[in-house]
Amino acid sequence: MSEETKNDTDFIAAPSPADAMPAKPPRARVEDAVDMEETPRETMERKRDYLEGFLQKKPENVPAGAPGGDLYEAVVAALKEIYDPEIPVNIYDLGLIYGVEVDDESDVTVTMTLTTPHCPVAETMPGEVELRAASVPGVRDAEVNLVWDPPWGPDKMTDEARLELGML
Repeated sequence: MSEETKNDTDFIAAPSPADAMPAKPPRARVEDAVDMEETPRETMERKRDYLEGFLQKKPENVPAGAPGGDLYEAVVAALKEIYDPEIPVNIYDLGLIYGVEVDDESDVTVTMTLTTPHCPVAETMPGEVELRAASVPGVRDAEVNLVWDPPWGPDKMTDEARLELGML
């Protein structure tokens, strides 16, 4: 064997880069990855909550004066229309209403407090609550019991009230 032949067989030439490159793969497209039955906006929107219907359903066979009853809920709605003059939150969400009781004769008793005993509306607020509760159709009479125990504190507010006041 000659030296020339020996050199040719020892080395194998690499393919040129142009030959080694496969054809460009196709570009990825959104339509290929996503089932296009829904638009991207529909996909990103919040789906209907499966509990929504359950939570919005009113209790059945509830007496009018019991929590969840028509008269009770009407009194609570009327109390939510009264706002504390110093704080832009209604007195119900503020936690000033400790209890609403409606008896069998449609008499309403509201147990409430004020933010402090020296509140500027201490003389007028209980009267306004009594008038508002008594003005609800179906209520025969209303009475307000003003209590100081337990004392009111920010922990009595609803999450909505805390959010409104920037406390969340």
